[in-house]
Amino acid sequence: MWYRLGQFILKYRIALLVLLLAVTGFMGYHASKVQLSYDFTRAIPIDNPKYKAYQEFRKKFGEDGNLLVIGIQTDQLFREKTFNAYYALQRELKKVRGVDDIISIPSAVNLVKNPETEKLKAVAIFPDRILTQAEIDSASAIFLNLPFYENLLYNPASHAWLMGLRINKDLMATKAREAIVRDINKQVDAFSKEQHLTVYKSGLPYIRTAISVMLVKEMNFFLLASVVLSALILLLFFRSVSAMLLSLLVVAIGVVWSVGTIELMGYKISLLTALIPPLVVVIGIPNCIYFLNKFHVAWNESGNKKGALVAMVDKMGIVTLFCNVAAAIGFAVFALTQSQILREFGLVAGTNIMALFIISLILIPTLLSFLPAPKSRHTKYLENARLNRWLDRLERWTLNHRRLIYGITAVLVLASLLGIFRLKSEGFIVDDLPKSDKIYTDLKFFEAHFKGVMPLEIVVDTKKKQGVTRSLSNLERIDSFSRYLAGIPDIARPLSITEGLKFAKQAFFEGDKGNYSMPSSYDLPALSQYLSFKGDSSGNKSSLAKLVSSFMDSTKQQARISVNMADIGSRRLPGLLDSIQDRAEHLFNKDSIEALTADAAAKEEHKGDSAWGKRTHSIRLTGTSVTFLEGSRFIISGLKDSIFWAFVLIALCMLYLFRSARILVCSLIPNIIPLMITAGVMGWTGVPLKPSTVLVFSVALGIAIDVTIRFLVNYKQELPVQGYDLKKTVIETIHSTGISIIYTSMVLIAGFVIFCFSEFGGTKALGWLTSLTLVTATFTNLVLLPAILISFIRVKK
Repeated sequence: MWYRLGQFILKYRIALLVLLLAVTGFMGYHASKVQLSYDFTRAIPIDNPKYKAYQEFRKKFGEDGNLLVIGIQTDQLFREKTFNAYYALQRELKKVRGVDDIISIPSAVNLVKNPETEKLKAVAIFPDRILTQAEIDSASAIFLNLPFYENLLYNPASHAWLMGLRINKDLMATKAREAIVRDINKQVDAFSKEQHLTVYKSGLPYIRTAISVMLVKEMNFFLLASVVLSALILLLFFRSVSAMLLSLLVVAIGVVWSVGTIELMGYKISLLTALIPPLVVVIGIPNCIYFLNKFHVAWNESGNKKGALVAMVDKMGIVTLFCNVAAAIGFAVFALTQSQILREFGLVAGTNIMALFIISLILIPTLLSFLPAPKSRHTKYLENARLNRWLDRLERWTLNHRRLIYGITAVLVLASLLGIFRLKSEGFIVDDLPKSDKIYTDLKFFEAHFKGVMPLEIVVDTKKKQGVTRSLSNLERIDSFSRYLAGIPDIARPLSITEGLKFAKQAFFEGDKGNYSMPSSYDLPALSQYLSFKGDSSGNKSSLAKLVSSFMDSTKQQARISVNMADIGSRRLPGLLDSIQDRAEHLFNKDSIEALTADAAAKEEHKGDSAWGKRTHSIRLTGTSVTFLEGSRFIISGLKDSIFWAFVLIALCMLYLFRSARILVCSLIPNIIPLMITAGVMGWTGVPLKPSTVLVFSVALGIAIDVTIRFLVNYKQELPVQGYDLKKTVIETIHSTGISIIYTSMVLIAGFVIFCFSEFGGTKALGWLTSLTLVTATFTNLVLLPAILISFIRVKK
């Protein structure tokens, strides 16, 4: 079959070449239209309850993650020069397209009672003009007397000050967010330089945009670096510019197809799919090495170029096909997960690895048929004396030191198992960034002074229209729950409707700070007008009114308690969320819970009462912090499942290829051990299991088993040639495949080492962990696999 396929390719080479170029042009057109993804919630399936709850929250209350925060630390803010500059910064930021609103000290308002109407009116504390020192002193005294703003806009203990910019939620999901953040940075940097103050920036809009920009830069860098490195290695191996350019053309077409596939499938470039183009380069080069190596061997034997090309397809077609199938399986199994972002990565990567095989199969023999026959210097690498001496050593170890090989393997496996037991699963929202990166250090500033910027939303459903405001007990419970949240070390001061009521009560009592407390049943009727959130005479709402009015839905049935929290990681977050949920249930549904746990007699007594024992309130935790945790769980769970399916599917391929259960076991052992060693190293070095590190295992398995397929297919082909002499066959296989296996492994290892230069911890981990796995797999396949074949395989002639 493969012999006839080789003849077919050479016969119709021009037509196939035109077809390949036409498809590449089509893919190139679609690749030019590909866009970046700015949606960071796609790790969760759309039918997941927490995803649905988050989408429902966004529909009712708007985005929770659209606040970009700017912070400074100084005890000179209320000095004339500094404050006027700070006010001017706010004015300039307000002009930036996409900034919907700003809540800050200069825009802070006070509630004052109109003696004629007995109504509250929002009045700006700081007039919108250049202020004198006396005016600033007078206004700042009023501002600092308002507990509403304490630990919200400033930390009195550390003299840290915060400005919050609400970014337009529609523009946040488009490329325009980059221009918005760039314009904000321009104004902030100018203020920082002028005032000689360090300015800190954070919040999800800023973090996500900065990461997206870094992503594009890294994708371009890795793509260029992988191409340059592959070109140098190919030139070093083959000493042929034409062989190098041919191989680069194969992977270049593969890259175009991969980016075009992303757009054709309706996807966008994400943190994961951005890795596919450089991965295509790294995985595509071994295809070229396998084909070129076999072509050079066949040319040396026959001296007939056409015959050598047909022999290349005949002998290496099946090998390269199954190598690509195994590698594609390693990626495609991600499509079996429930995570949308993983599914996209798996489908695009798996599809394009198989496409690489088709590109290689058509392009390499076709172009080689037009090129001059190889010269002696091009095939000199086949007689590399140094590599052949290493292969001789491998031969001696396999024949004479099998017990030593098994002993060393057993020790490594035991040490790896001990390391595996030390593995921990933990992830952070920004832990893929280096600790020295300004995004990370700025986030830590807000965690230190304002307890973080990661949104957590609690929605209390009273199950009755007007249920929030008509019942004083509901408001008191919300306040009690808010005070509980404020006492948690990693959670910032909560904001809810009750904070607005406290502010209103203080205003009704002539601004007395001591009256910043929940209104009593006597106070509430006088404050009820406040709940309509009337603006000024022109009908415009102040930033404060907009802020407070967002803490109830339009029917006032649901109340929102909004907090920011530190990025505490996926290990601590579940326990914290469970404790918050338990406390909320106790506060809002205490009577219902007690009824449900009452004795049997009480249950029997109320058997006909449908309302008895039912929860009167529904409490739902949502927001970016919750979706991050749920997304991490889904990704890690999905990746673990993908490793299992990768083993199963690759095992079935191996069983089909070799038709022997014993050979199947022999093929899996040298590939399981490298994965165990990698997991053990992770445990001993403290690298946690998280989405970016679990990814390594199925990817590395799919790539590493290529070496096994290459070795065992050659072993199977050599067995009858060597008269079914097992030792002779193994020795010949070591020498005939060893050089190409070593060269291929070097390309793969060098290609993944490039990822170690990433600024993202996950990409860096993918680089060094996959490289470690491939190094180990090369040794196990060239040392352990031959030893196992000699020791445990019995050949029937």
